[in-house]
Amino acid sequence: MNSNASQPSHHSFILTGIPGMPDKNAWMAFPLGFLYTLTLVGNGTILAVIKVDESLHEPMYYFLSILAVTDVSLSMSTLPSMLSIFWFNVFEIPFDACITQMFFIHGFGVVESGVLVAMAFDRFVAIRDPLRYASILTHGIIGKIGIAVLTRAVCVVFPVPFLIKRLPFCHSNVLSHSYCLHQDAMRLACASTRINSLYGLIIVIFTLGLDALIILFSYVLILKTVLGIASRDERLKALNTCLSHICVVLLFYVPLIGVTMIHRFGKHLSPVVHTLMANIYLLLPPVLNPIVYSVKTKQIRRRITYMFQRRMNRA
Repeated sequence: MNSNASQPSHHSFILTGIPGMPDKNAWMAFPLGFLYTLTLVGNGTILAVIKVDESLHEPMYYFLSILAVTDVSLSMSTLPSMLSIFWFNVFEIPFDACITQMFFIHGFGVVESGVLVAMAFDRFVAIRDPLRYASILTHGIIGKIGIAVLTRAVCVVFPVPFLIKRLPFCHSNVLSHSYCLHQDAMRLACASTRINSLYGLIIVIFTLGLDALIILFSYVLILKTVLGIASRDERLKALNTCLSHICVVLLFYVPLIGVTMIHRFGKHLSPVVHTLMANIYLLLPPVLNPIVYSVKTKQIRRRITYMFQRRMNRA
């Protein structure tokens, strides 16, 4: 029997602000508040524009609405602990609150990956078979895809809190970030974490890794279809409809790969680098995604401009 198993586990974890610079935490309060505000305003504007403009009631924009809701949900998952550290200087988080936050962060991360796959499928159908686009991606099909993406995320992340809760934590209880992640909490356990590591690897490979491959394969087929179009202008127009989605995919997967690589191979790097990459991974995509779609999508850009012009005229 493992002697560590009989030792009491911690009832809370200690979150980390800016490693090595606790006196600088207060300086992060306003930039973080600004980022969260941008996330809410940007994604809220996208949702409002799509709801108001009936010409945007198309599959592509329905998926964009789901992405906006997911981005807001992911940001709100980190908000409580971020506020407690940088606004109220409270670093302690109860154990159950930590694993609850962990569930939502990882869950919405998997949801976002699934939504990006759905959006890649949407672009594939729109370019490969434009005449049947609306009949293939009906409201019912979009709803089923949304439910499937959410159900998959819940199913794959559901065991994570229980895998963490079974571990004894009898040494340090200081986490590396300002929010709770499975891999971060796991390394503090004073027992074997082989099952946790294996399950985490399976999730990464069969959800995020598989999603990335499906998206790549979708774009190979899209490119093959586009190259078969005779008109150069039509080819550019078809590729332009994919540009926003490609940017959003890169915004999600590049920081994710960076965080994964640093956790696996960057133990010698400064803790500030770990914190910076982890915050970029979770905070930047929800801020930039609505900006990308506002700039790159003509219909949304026009509608937002029209809304602002009306408000200016009223003022």
